[in-house]
Amino acid sequence: MKTILATAYAINPYKGSEDGMGWNFVLQIARFNMVIAVTRENNRPAIEKYMSENEDPLYQNISFVYFDLPYWMRFWKKGGRGAMLYYLMWQKGVVSYIKKQDIHYDIVHNLNFHNDWTPSYLWQLEKPFVWGPVGHHPLIPKQYLMPFGKSHYLKDRATWAVKKFFWHVNPALKQTVRKADHIWCMNHSVKDVLDLRGKDYSVMPSVATQDFGLDPFVRDEMFTVISAGRFVPLKGFDLTIRAFAAFLKGLSAEKRLKTELVLVGSGPEEERLKTIISELGIKDRVRIIHWIQRNELMELFRKSSAFLFPSHEGAGMVVAEALSFGLPVVCLDNCGPGEFINKDCGLKVPEGRYDDTVKGLAGHLSTLHSDTKTYEDLSIGARQKFLSAFHWDRRGETLRDVYSRLV
Repeated sequence: MKTILATAYAINPYKGSEDGMGWNFVLQIARFNMVIAVTRENNRPAIEKYMSENEDPLYQNISFVYFDLPYWMRFWKKGGRGAMLYYLMWQKGVVSYIKKQDIHYDIVHNLNFHNDWTPSYLWQLEKPFVWGPVGHHPLIPKQYLMPFGKSHYLKDRATWAVKKFFWHVNPALKQTVRKADHIWCMNHSVKDVLDLRGKDYSVMPSVATQDFGLDPFVRDEMFTVISAGRFVPLKGFDLTIRAFAAFLKGLSAEKRLKTELVLVGSGPEEERLKTIISELGIKDRVRIIHWIQRNELMELFRKSSAFLFPSHEGAGMVVAEALSFGLPVVCLDNCGPGEFINKDCGLKVPEGRYDDTVKGLAGHLSTLHSDTKTYEDLSIGARQKFLSAFHWDRRGETLRDVYSRLV
């Protein structure tokens, strides 16, 4: 059994997304190895509270070390404001901090954030170095951004320019790639932007979830299409709503009453999305549920029929969760969710003209609604996809294999 020193900037067992992933990755490392998890001091209360309330034999293999830069170097950081800049500073500072500690370890692992355009400095600890999972949100096609206004388009292009600068010019990032003994890529686009020819790397999505259990397949009388996430242009909720409206239009009046769209989330584009719903005349068939506890979201998944997720992001935790409940996934054929959804567990639409995308998504919803055989096959396939690729245990087994090759 080896000792892995893993830096996990964000860990919170009570949260989802990056924080929840940090917690679960640490647990997965501890299944097969000892782990020293270095994280921020502000994560300590949640970690200690959770561990005191939820016993787990894996805790015997876990030690937490808490580090933050001095107050004068972080007083300006407020919540999410300045998070990326502080993360870069924290990444540099944590190396010096670790060198001063009397701790022994075999492998170092930069676990999160999951950006492939921000460097790590753990290679300076002169141990076998694992970087990842890392990735990026792809460039969003212009036609999907312009409905939200030109400012969103310009912001996305500016962000992409920053990423390209780091990929192609930043010496610290190039050093990170050169020094890494293994790089875990979230999708295949990572190996291209980082030029990993000759490097040891693997490709696997970062997202995963636990098994909440699956009831025997029984199709409910209500056909519920569900989607979840922040109401921002990246998530494509405008496509979700318009596709659902087009699908609904093809149903009889009786079948419409047994069909609904459930949107779970909140965000700055909520009013815009409500306007679209109103203009399309589907207010009576759409429910918007603001953020709820994760166990409540899982119950919504359990009662739903299909997961509609035309997101432009590079990952998507909710995709793994939907698959775990046997929900066929309808998404875009991109390097995010589209890379890991195949014909056995979902239906994809190629990126193209906006109206064609809406039509394609609506057509897939119609197929799931009307073709019982296809629906049942995809539902079974979705569950199998979760078990084979998106269960947290698969991530632990991947890490075990990576670590075993390095020492």
